[in-house]
Amino acid sequence: MSRGLTPELLLRAYAMGVFPMAKAREDRRVYWVDPDERGILPLPDFHVPRSLKKVLRKAPFEIKVDTAFQAVMEGCAESKPGRDKTWINDEILAQFCLLHHLGLAHSVECWRGGELVGGLYGLALGAAFFGESMFSRTTDASKVALVDLVARLKQGGYVLLDTQFITDHLVRFGAVEIPREDYLAMLAAAMSMPAQFSREPVDWRLAADSLTD
Repeated sequence: MSRGLTPELLLRAYAMGVFPMAKAREDRRVYWVDPDERGILPLPDFHVPRSLKKVLRKAPFEIKVDTAFQAVMEGCAESKPGRDKTWINDEILAQFCLLHHLGLAHSVECWRGGELVGGLYGLALGAAFFGESMFSRTTDASKVALVDLVARLKQGGYVLLDTQFITDHLVRFGAVEIPREDYLAMLAAAMSMPAQFSREPVDWRLAADSLTD
């Protein structure tokens, strides 16, 4: 548990394979999590479901990067059916916004008609990207943001997409769990490599070979 969260502390923790969570938005306490099994989404094996391919061809959203970082975090912290509480408290939100201002935390955003309708955010260190959370206010918005993120990571030379845990939603895209020891080895290798997170438009076909079918 920690009450003294800072950007520097967060960077050290992520480099060691540890990440923060709160029990609820109103809980000021932050707990450090180091799971025995770590969720990752192997970039070479990223899979786009057939139904989503049809959505991508229609390009239903305007994609922006890093234009509404705090709004994306607040969207991820919203309650929704089946999830009354969030692990993103005000302390985590504030410190990640500072990391964003330092150029280390990024958001991928889906916009429609001038309204933010979905997106995701995470932290980039070396060639590792730590995906924190995603949200949708309309069908498929977070899924489209994920495809854009993966294409962006592949283009930028990233080798590790950390999802922390896995869900049925992420498993559809190829997410797996690996032992902590294997994850730490992958993390150390990724942290020693350079990568570039671009804010420019990216070709979604970079995300998966199947998109070219």
